Amino acid sequence: MSERGPQADLREFLRTRRARITPEQAGIRPMPGARRVPGLRREEVAQLAGVSVDYYVRLERGRSASVSQSVLRAVAQALQLDEAERDHLFALAEAVGRRPGAVAEQQARVGLVRALENISEVPALLLGHRLDVLASNRAARALYLDFDALPVEERNMARYMFLNEAARDLYVDWHETAREIVGMLRLYASHHPHDPQLTRLVDELSAADRDFRRWWADHEVFLPKHGVKRYQHPLVGELTLGFEAFTPMGEADQTLGLYTVEPGSTSQQALRRLVD
Repeated sequence: MSERGPQADLREFLRTRRARITPEQAGIRPMPGARRVPGLRREEVAQLAGVSVDYYVRLERGRSASVSQSVLRAVAQALQLDEAERDHLFALAEAVGRRPGAVAEQQARVGLVRALENISEVPALLLGHRLDVLASNRAARALYLDFDALPVEERNMARYMFLNEAARDLYVDWHETAREIVGMLRLYASHHPHDPQLTRLVDELSAADRDFRRWWADHEVFLPKHGVKRYQHPLVGELTLGFEAFTPMGEADQTLGLYTVEPGSTSQQALRRLVD
């Protein structure tokens, strides 16, 4: 990441998005001749978006510093981007040509910290834009690890996922969750492309873990909303927990993750033993 930046990231993101879509999936007749790319050609994306080929090529190369939102929406529709991918595209396009600015350090609002502390039966976490763990409750620390006992710079879910061997044993579907973590970090990176701490984190994880390095190069993005996670905890065994993700009002770059458990289930019993 340190040797790239928004311009290169925009190019690679658009290239990988069009590579995954065939002309048939896009609803257009393939151009004649042998195809040199696995998905759509630049000319085909331009046709679908209703822009000139030259304009789209300049956009994909990161050379269009003032692309309109209407064009970005057309390109997003042509490439069949989902909500997270559209957000990522707009953020990357905005970042091209923008001067690096200072990135404010994030802190957990006192009210949010107290809210987490008042949640006693299920895990709850507050994450910052680098996936820094800004606050956690007792149940979350029991499920994962005591983030409060770590140095501040090590309180990070991406570091935990890829640098802590216990995480691979804890998550039954580790690969799926780890890829989501990379996608979240990639999405946040488009909004903070000049954050030196984010750069150091990505460089550290890329050097330390082959999976992270490979998934980071895929340019996949992920926006957490809700779902189910399965765990195999060394102390209480199997756990199946739901989760809901929220953005606290007034804290656009923070994510509040609340877990849920089915009443009367074995997972609820196991979670109570873990917290007690």
